[in-house]
Amino acid sequence: MRNKEELPECPVATTISLVGNKWKLMIIRNLMKRPWRFNELQRSLNGVSQKVLTDSLRQLENDGIIYRKDYNINPPKVEYGMTELGLELSKMLDIMASFGDFYKSKIQ
Repeated sequence: MRNKEELPECPVATTISLVGNKWKLMIIRNLMKRPWRFNELQRSLNGVSQKVLTDSLRQLENDGIIYRKDYNINPPKVEYGMTELGLELSKMLDIMASFGDFYKSKIQ
């Protein structure tokens, strides 16, 4: 995890630094429902490259938002899920989803 000195002073900027791109938000949206394996995530996120997905997952894990569970079996099995800290983001995603629905209802 980052320390406080590495984070912006503004709390909104801090949140954006943690989840401030399309792919991270979409990963979090999926992981809110259940743990996912890497290939499942990649298939569900149309257009994400393996490198971007890997980098995003590593960043989210390093920031304590998600966990990575390695089953240490052959063939390899790894899954990703939300930490308790990450689950706090569900409120923000619910608000974003509500606004998205509202916005769509206002435009034709």
